[in-house]
This record gives sequence, structure tokens and C-alpha cells, in this order.
Amino acid sequence: MVRTMGKTLAMILAGGAGTRLEPLTRERAKPAVPFGGRYRIIDFCLSNFANSGVLKMKVLTQYKSDSLNNHLSRAWRLSSFLGQFVDVVPAQMRTGLDWYKGSADAIYQNLNLVTDEEPDQIFVFGADHVYRMNVATMLEYHLEQKAECTVAAIPVPIEQGREFGIIDVAPDGRMKGFLEKPKNPPPIPGNPDMCLASMGNYLFETDTLVREVVRDAANDQSVHDFGKSIISELYKHARVFVYDFAQNTYPGQEPKERGYWRDVGNIDVYYQANMDLVGVEPVFNLYNDRWPIYTQNRSYPPAKFVFNDVENERVGYATDSLVCDGCIISGGHVHKSVLSPKVRINSYSDISESIFFENVTVGRRCRIRHAIVDKNVEIPAGMTIGYDPAEDRKHFHVTPEGVVVIPKGMKLAS
Repeated sequence: MVRTMGKTLAMILAGGAGTRLEPLTRERAKPAVPFGGRYRIIDFCLSNFANSGVLKMKVLTQYKSDSLNNHLSRAWRLSSFLGQFVDVVPAQMRTGLDWYKGSADAIYQNLNLVTDEEPDQIFVFGADHVYRMNVATMLEYHLEQKAECTVAAIPVPIEQGREFGIIDVAPDGRMKGFLEKPKNPPPIPGNPDMCLASMGNYLFETDTLVREVVRDAANDQSVHDFGKSIISELYKHARVFVYDFAQNTYPGQEPKERGYWRDVGNIDVYYQANMDLVGVEPVFNLYNDRWPIYTQNRSYPPAKFVFNDVENERVGYATDSLVCDGCIISGGHVHKSVLSPKVRINSYSDISESIFFENVTVGRRCRIRHAIVDKNVEIPAGMTIGYDPAEDRKHFHVTPEGVVVIPKGMKLAS
């Protein structure tokens, strides 16, 4: 860990509406969406900073932030005595009557936070990605290059490039081109199937960040977005370098985890990222106690598996699954699924390749697969979900990949 970590500040952008995750974001901000059973998406970003020694974090919120605010206030209490904090900063309209017009405007409207803390460098990260990252090594690289801004980047398949800011980088690591979500992404030299994408994670020298967001705020034609408005112009006149996330390492990292990063921007990607967790040798391992993912700890009882009536096929068990505290598997079978706390599966039901949020109850003799069930849903006995796409579409949201989504608190007819 570098010595200057104490003079850094993390500003975490958590105000996006997350419309592509609808209906999971119908009543909550995208960073507050549950993930991996007991976590929220934002926990991964915050844990990366905490594990890296960056313990001054400001989380900028806006849309449907109540669930997110509650989670942060209850789960992320650092030591104010030691000058550590995770502060929730709601949109305050400090510069006028507008909400945040974009990611750059969110920083501009909160420049008072920079003045108060006086950091040397500022991390500007998104709050809605799933990954592990030692941000201390990004800072080391930034200082070695004497960069004014460093952008974290990762190779992605070229067919996905239109969803990201695409970077052209010189041999010395300096950025020499940037295209925001191009229709025809330029490939990485020598690798026509891949392009280099911005992760939306930036590290700025403080004076550079302040100068650029103030300049951007004065431009009425700007969309006030970091990719489109700041980075696309900054590299032309400043020392902007590209940090290769694929080379990032952290304690306890397994070889297959290197470069793992998921932008869980739509339901199908979100679903698959959860499924990445349940394998015997998962591609993303939650069980690394040398780089833990922190979250709120609740006083729920242990998970319980009951009935071993093999003769009548009434056996409560789970295979290749994550089952959280407070769950009761009562004579049913769960396979390759993620169960959040306080889920109950009743006798003779079969659950596979599904994600259940907190406080879901499944009645007897249900068959459910390829489903995401939001919290506080009671599924009546005998229901079949995920086996007949045409029938599912009559009642539920079904994604292009066939994942059935049942919204929070939905009342299902028996």
C-alpha cells in the first residue's frame, strides 16, 4: 500500500436510475439491488476501497435512494475517530434547481466536499459493477506516470464495444483516442475480436478534476458525462494514462479471477453474474477472506434443511447453491441457485438456476427455474415458472435470454 493513501478521497457515483434492470430497480437504486444473496451491488466497490486502504468515501446518491441510504448507514460505519467515513451525499441542488445532469455534473455540484477534505488525488468510481480491485496499485501507476488522470480499462469482445467508452492507447500507456459507445468499435491492434473499454473508474489529480468539471459546467452544449464530456477532450491536452485492470492483483486472488469485472447493467448480465458464484470452482470466489466483501450483518438464525423422508421423496437439500442465514429448505430441492436471507422452500418443490431475494416463500410442489424473485413474494402451491415462456410472458417480465422476473411484493394467484 502506498504512503499517500491517506491523502486520497473516493467519490462514488451511485445516483443512476438503472432503468435496464427494471423491475428490480422499480423501488430501489441500482447500487442497492441485492447480489450474491447477502450483498448489495455497491458493497463490491466500497469493499475494494476499504481493503485497499482508502477509508474516506463519499457516496453521491439521487434516484430512489431510500433503500441505498438505509443500507449504507447501517452497514458501513467506519471510525470517525480515525478520520474514516462512508458518507451518503444526496443531491442537494447546491448550484441551482437542477438534479444531477450527468456524472460530471454530480461532481461539480459537490465540489464543497473536495474543498472540505483537500485530497491530493480523487477516485471517481461507479457503484454498480461486480469485481475485486486493489485500487492502491492503480494509484501507484498513476503516480509513476505523473498522470493528471488515469482511466481503468479492460478488454471486451468487440460486439459489446458499443456499450462502453472505447480507448486507443499508445505503447507507453498514454491515451491517444477515446470514443464513447461507438457503433463500430475499433479493435485492439493485433486482436480484431477485442476492444479496450473504459470501466468508468477514474483517478484524478485534484486540481485537474476541479478544473475540468468547472469548465464542463460552463458549457451549455455539454451532456455533463465523464466519458462523453470530460475524458473525450481531456486526453488531447493533458497527461491521461490507461490502467490495465487485467493486470490488477489482490491478496488471495485465484488465476481465473484476474480481470473479472461485470457491468450488471441488464437483467441477463446480472443473472449470469450471480450464476458465476455457485460453481464448485466459481469464476468469482466470494470465499476469499484475504479480500472480503463487507456488508451488513444481521442476527438471523442459521440456514436449516429438514426432512429426510427418502421413501416419499421429501428431502430438504441444496446443491451447487448459495443459501443465506434464516433460510429453511423444508423437504424441497434447490440446485444452482442463490437464496437471500429468510427464504422458505416447502416440500416437494424443485428450484433450479434461480435467484430469490429476501423473505420469499415457495409453496409445496412448485417447479421454478431460470427465475429472479424479488423480496416479499409468496408463490402459491403447485405453480410452475420458467418452463413455458409463452405462459410466463402473460404474467411476468421475461428477458431476451428467457429469465423470468417477479417484482417485489407481487401478489400471485394460486
